[in-house]
Amino acid sequence: MDLARKLAILADAAKYDASCASGGTTKRDSVGGRGIGSTEGAICHSYAPDGRCISLLKILLTNACAFDCLYCVNRSSSNVPRARFTVEEVVELTIDFYRRNYIEGLFLSSGIIRSPDYTMEQVVRVARTLREEHDFRGYIHLKTIPDASPDLLAEAGRYADRLSINIELPTDTGLSALAPEKDARAIRRSMGRMRGHIDAAKEDRKAPSFAPGGQSTQMIIGADATDDRQILATSAGLYGSYRLKRVYYSAFSPIPDASRRLPPVAPPLVREHRLYQADWLMRFYGFDVSEIVEGEEGNLALDIDPKLAWALRHRERFPLDVNCASREELLRVPGLGKKAVERLLSARRVRAIRTADLGRLRVPLAKALPFLVLPDHSPGGLIDRVDLRQRVAPPRQLALPL
Repeated sequence: MDLARKLAILADAAKYDASCASGGTTKRDSVGGRGIGSTEGAICHSYAPDGRCISLLKILLTNACAFDCLYCVNRSSSNVPRARFTVEEVVELTIDFYRRNYIEGLFLSSGIIRSPDYTMEQVVRVARTLREEHDFRGYIHLKTIPDASPDLLAEAGRYADRLSINIELPTDTGLSALAPEKDARAIRRSMGRMRGHIDAAKEDRKAPSFAPGGQSTQMIIGADATDDRQILATSAGLYGSYRLKRVYYSAFSPIPDASRRLPPVAPPLVREHRLYQADWLMRFYGFDVSEIVEGEEGNLALDIDPKLAWALRHRERFPLDVNCASREELLRVPGLGKKAVERLLSARRVRAIRTADLGRLRVPLAKALPFLVLPDHSPGGLIDRVDLRQRVAPPRQLALPL
């Protein structure tokens, strides 16, 4: 099989892996003629926390796999075309694509071939060859194999900017039912080992760098009956226990010849979007899972974002005076993001904030004003109106006739 055909198969097979954001690494470049590649530049596809856009060559080493996870299109029983790169081919592609200015880094995952240790060894060889033989200084994200030996995981962190291990499903019960060959305890043990290496490297500045971009994971949403409350509780536990940089949510996609234990249709993509919004509230806005998903209903509302849903459930806390409210209170106002709140706090030290100031900050006034008091605006009894949800909810997009 020629290289172009392999690339077509293995790039397509990698599209289901969402956890390839390229954030939070050390800055390296090839200024002065040393090395090749860079972790900086104005490119595309993956976004770092500082807003930089980084394009990655995203491929699998192989889509052949010894495991038969029911939700995976690359499972051993799946009838899909198979391909496998050699280590040298992945290195060649990465260097060639970089020189053509197509990419600034590599995201590499793989199906399990022969054994977890053999697979992990091949993945690490790619990164080691790029770094040591080609002095490649671009971004490398490796998907690690949880059952691989601790020594191989430790070696992976010396060459990669970020490591990730997919937790696959939100609960151990779901993983046992749909992927019985995978061990949830092994996944968490590997996450714990990686956290230990990352923490040690940060504490000892003289120690070699270890995955400076941290670790991330991904879970599939909608492949089983787990509700959003449990999904977010699992994410909160992962952030707290392993200091993950990100948990990625991937809506289940129906696959050919699927098991009857899988749902026949995919969950709505907006559910994935709402989970990301809720995840953001936990990480940056001080919300607990119990606040985001309240009452007997275990799932997030799909028609409005979770912060707006919380505000509508807690109208007794509003309206807030923009010029007096604390940072924590303002962060809970629908439509006010972290940057907008910081700018408001800075500006109100020298003058009173008015409606026009919110407009200049591009705050969505229709969403925010019912919850705020300003010198030139008072919502009056709007906060108590039974139709407030309809007034502040975004308009629903009409479907196109087919």
